[in-house]
Amino acid sequence: MAAAPPAQPAPSGRLTLEALRAEAEAGSIDTVVLALPDMWGKLTGKRFDALHFVNHVAGHSAEMCSYVLAADVLMNPVDFPLSNWANGHPDLQLVPDLDTLRVVPWIEGAALVHGDAWMDGRPVSVAPRQMLRRRLERLAERGYTVKVGLETEFVVYEGAYDRLVGEGPRAARPLSSGNRDYALDHDPRTTRFLRTLQRHLRGAGLPVEAVKTESAGGQVEITFPYGDPMAACDQHTLLKHAARATGYETGTSPTFMASPTPGVGSGLHLHVSLWDEEGLPVFPAAGGEMSAVTEHSVAGLLTALPELAPLYAGNENSYRRYSPETYAPTTVTWGLDNRTCAVRVVGPGTGNLHLEVRTPGANANPYLALSAVLAAMEHGIDQALKTPAATVGNAYEQNLAPALPGSLEAATAAFRTSRLAGDLLGHEVVEHYTLAAGIETEAADATAGAGRDEVTAAEWERWFAHA
Repeated sequence: MAAAPPAQPAPSGRLTLEALRAEAEAGSIDTVVLALPDMWGKLTGKRFDALHFVNHVAGHSAEMCSYVLAADVLMNPVDFPLSNWANGHPDLQLVPDLDTLRVVPWIEGAALVHGDAWMDGRPVSVAPRQMLRRRLERLAERGYTVKVGLETEFVVYEGAYDRLVGEGPRAARPLSSGNRDYALDHDPRTTRFLRTLQRHLRGAGLPVEAVKTESAGGQVEITFPYGDPMAACDQHTLLKHAARATGYETGTSPTFMASPTPGVGSGLHLHVSLWDEEGLPVFPAAGGEMSAVTEHSVAGLLTALPELAPLYAGNENSYRRYSPETYAPTTVTWGLDNRTCAVRVVGPGTGNLHLEVRTPGANANPYLALSAVLAAMEHGIDQALKTPAATVGNAYEQNLAPALPGSLEAATAAFRTSRLAGDLLGHEVVEHYTLAAGIETEAADATAGAGRDEVTAAEWERWFAHA
């Protein structure tokens, strides 16, 4: 009898452990990447021989130096309580989340799986995935399930990262020029980049909902289908990974800086809704109006987000994006289908009502940004906070509305001293991310004197390839 053909990955690109074993034995997959999202939203980790992973790692864990959660964006170790020179930078255990196992077509012969950080038999409380998981658990205790959709923007430049980093922002040339918002007549190079990226994502089981070019030269917006919040954040890290790989293939360099050049802003908008234990949406009331839970959630966001800014705007470049008439918010406001506000209520009058939080930039760590949003909503619900009047018209002209933090230094001071942040997140988390923000404040101080909108060469060098 002829041998059965080796199991093939599901068309979705997702893999079971049994399918991975079959692929590894057949030689079609020889590498498994075990990935941990770091503080900055990048994937760090190790490459394993595929059969070694199946036999020795999948049901257990792998060791990584804990400094991966205690280093700046350039991987320079910094003293954090978690990991420092005094405690010898001990190992953490990275436990594979096998529900995330998938083929990654942009790495030949490879699969990838996200992992969770543990130390001393406990989850690492400051690890981004663990932080988000805790927020979801707390809302589940209140009877709510969260659904999320991420809307991501980034800018693609001509040329390789090494050259562009060295030349600085003034010499950088975007892949396309002019306002190409909603354009359909793309040049061949833009079409090649977009199609290659889409095919990579589909092959990994991440079919995008929609892709469009944006108002700045070389700017792209990608949205994924609405669904599970952890999966949404995982897919965002894979999008960034795939986009960079696509850049290498096409001779281009995508960047997820919030503001790569003056006047250009890229956002990471978080679309969020709550659902009850019967699977019904709780945000729309009768007739599609806002329910009491929606109003409390909006009020919580307006109250807490200014004090949690380092979690969704973690470096100085984040604050260059907050400029009038750029579609980035500048004030702590909310409105009905109003893109000038920090919180936009989408779908008023329908059963699809949800919240869009527009404060995070493209450089935000999605797990941290969503953790901040859910913590703020939880606060509003628990305290039954009242929503102020909606902003009608142009929020950029609302001079009496409180402003978003104007700098990382100001945001960090508010975060560090916020009793609310400590109560919502725990003092261990606040201390850790205060230190992380301090690293970036010191880096920004090295280029002090730059105007608010000016992107310095040092800032570009630090973040262009790493945001």
